[in-house]
Amino acid sequence: MAKGSINVSVENIFPLIKKFLYSDHEIFLRELISNGTDATLKLKHLTSIGESKSEYGNPQIEVKIDKEGKKLHVIDQGLGMTAEEVEKYINQVAFSGAEEFLDKYKDSAKDSGIIGHFGLGFYSAFMVAEKVEIITKSHTDAPAAHWTCDGSPEFNLEASDRTERGTEIILHIAADSTEFLEESRISALLQKYNKFMPIPIKFGTKEINDPEHEPATITDKDGKETKEPQRKITVDNIINNPNPAWTKQPADLQNEDYKAFYRELYPMQFEEPLFNIHLNVDYPFNLTGILYFPKMGQDMQIQKDKIQLYQNQVYVTDNVEGIVPEFLTMLRGVIDSPDIPLNVSRSYLQADGAVKKISSYITRKVADKLKSLFNENREDFEAKWNDIKIVIEYGMLSEDKFFEKADAFALYPTVDGTYYTYEELFNKIKDNQTDKDGKLIILYASNQDAQHSYIETAKAKGYEVLLLDSPIVSHLIQKLESTKENITFARVDGDHIDNLIKKEETTISKLSEEQKTTLETLLKEVIPSEKFMVQLEAMDSDASPFIITQPEFMRRMKEMQQSGGGGGMFGMGSMPEMYNLVVNTNSKLVGEILETKTKPKQERLITQSLDLARLSQGLLKGEELTKFIKRSYEMIK
Repeated sequence: MAKGSINVSVENIFPLIKKFLYSDHEIFLRELISNGTDATLKLKHLTSIGESKSEYGNPQIEVKIDKEGKKLHVIDQGLGMTAEEVEKYINQVAFSGAEEFLDKYKDSAKDSGIIGHFGLGFYSAFMVAEKVEIITKSHTDAPAAHWTCDGSPEFNLEASDRTERGTEIILHIAADSTEFLEESRISALLQKYNKFMPIPIKFGTKEINDPEHEPATITDKDGKETKEPQRKITVDNIINNPNPAWTKQPADLQNEDYKAFYRELYPMQFEEPLFNIHLNVDYPFNLTGILYFPKMGQDMQIQKDKIQLYQNQVYVTDNVEGIVPEFLTMLRGVIDSPDIPLNVSRSYLQADGAVKKISSYITRKVADKLKSLFNENREDFEAKWNDIKIVIEYGMLSEDKFFEKADAFALYPTVDGTYYTYEELFNKIKDNQTDKDGKLIILYASNQDAQHSYIETAKAKGYEVLLLDSPIVSHLIQKLESTKENITFARVDGDHIDNLIKKEETTISKLSEEQKTTLETLLKEVIPSEKFMVQLEAMDSDASPFIITQPEFMRRMKEMQQSGGGGGMFGMGSMPEMYNLVVNTNSKLVGEILETKTKPKQERLITQSLDLARLSQGLLKGEELTKFIKRSYEMIK
């Protein structure tokens, strides 16, 4: 029997481990199972190169609860340790056995998936245990060893009568951690952290139908037939899938395999994903994974934190910011990379060069996949556009390289349901929608119903009107205007159509200058100046008499501020709503207002016309709407 002190570099290491090693104590189970997996994969490698005489077989890791004894057992059938190795790997805190192993076998072991952090990872057990035992037997002929520590720097190491290869770790659960003696708690942790570990993990047993038993048909004395009961058998309850889809080659998977894996990842998600992107790269970093495009709503925040990050099939986190470009955090799926540490921190991610390369690779891979989907089946891509546009538009805003690639597949739908790429749109409208100064004016609507009359006016002139209704459209427009040459976007209700696209020809007003002055005076007496800026315009006689518009710049800045962005710096969020009231001097109704001899009737016509224009913009509400309805009934009596 040996006695000694654990070699640590600071005093009182155990209280520090218990408090600060990990932010969440539940992580101990992930660490211990990772170590067991590590030991098993080491054995697999050594047997494959002939450096171990032990038979590898079909090893598994077992987790057992002894509720009465207040113990939790983690048992593997891996490499095991000699007493000397226990001294070396366990008693020297933070000495990583996996790192030493990889260094020794770096040429032949690089693909073996060894993940272990034997050292501090093992000592995470003391976050929940008042005492920890290790009973271990090496794959060599060396005697088994039994190590015990009660959370102080003192340990006991003695011989053991264990005969089976591998290691059993016994945690004597502390009084403040008895939750980890509950089957439901351990089962939930295994599902969270170890669902796709590469070695089968057993947690108890379960009953299943006996596959070799076909229930016989029994006929009673009355000739009635019944089936005998299905025979049950008890089998190991294996909680993980050691060979998840992302570990396989894309050529070995069908579309249904990807969908089945999606259901495995998100059992409570009933909608099928739209499509998937299989990631697989081994230079200049290692990364595999599958990303899924789900159906997207308008709310960008609710979708986040659905991508799971793994390190060699060990779950790390579902907060992948810094690894996955922000615009792709709305996707779902799995990313697995041995180049990302288990104990990941945001500050680490922001500074790490490998992580930045991973982010750049994922951006490029997603863009290439979208382009191929567009090229292979444009009709299907167009049908899915409304469900994926938030991700693509957000990517165009936030990632310049993605913006450049998106020219090949980003779509601009019209109110009539036609989809254009930017190049197609440019070629379609350049002849008709270029103004007198040579600038291309791209008209768009954000609400097809609310802006219907404005849309119809534009279409009557042969103009194309896009339907851009995502919550970040104002930001996207700013980006496009700053990167594309000599274009501007104008919302179709931003002014009357002849002002939005100014041509050389001008419409002559039917009113004299004196009549215009009289009309202006009449309008200003009735129309509240704090809400509306009146402007007289000579338009077609059949155009609306009164049109309410909002200046493009002011409206766009307010929208950007509301969706989180540039408007705030201009103080637009606190400015009162201000609109232009465009009065068509060639309208028959405007002429009647001028010719009306009585002041009350003039005011009534002006108020009614203003309210009709406000109604078309959804600006007439509450008491003012009630008065308008009452006045309208009185006018038709």
